Amino acid sequence: MARAFEASHQAYARGDGAGAKELSNQGKRHQAEMERLNREASEWIFVENNKDSARGEVDLHGLYVKEAIAYTDRAINEAKARGDTEVHLIVGKGLHSKSGTAKIKPAIEDLMRKHQLVAELDPHNAGVLIVSLDGHDRGGSVVQPDELARGIQGEGDRCVIM
Repeated sequence: MARAFEASHQAYARGDGAGAKELSNQGKRHQAEMERLNREASEWIFVENNKDSARGEVDLHGLYVKEAIAYTDRAINEAKARGDTEVHLIVGKGLHSKSGTAKIKPAIEDLMRKHQLVAELDPHNAGVLIVSLDGHDRGGSVVQPDELARGIQGEGDRCVIM
């Protein structure tokens, strides 16, 4: 894909508009195939990680941030439609994060605001986020959206969606 786009730029610089257009189209086809394969891979990872999960439990390990947000959004909507009162998101502790810092702070803040949710870290597992779908505190350590995002960037036993 990158080679096709680079060759397209070079062809255009040489004045070969038709060649540049064909190479650009080739790059776009490669890009579409890459995106299709990425969607297929993330779906496979998600299905495999969740085939033994209990109802209302969602394991997000192995997904990219964008994918984890999409699956979380979908899981929350499905749980609300079923009438569930909470969802347990298995987000991990960030032990496998390259930089050791959360990359999804803005996405989590937006998602929490979008759904107007109350969330708390599982007191027994810092890698699990419990999201209350009815807006009520479960009696644990309630984390508001901005606090949650700040906590995700923290160190130690804080959770990080992977």
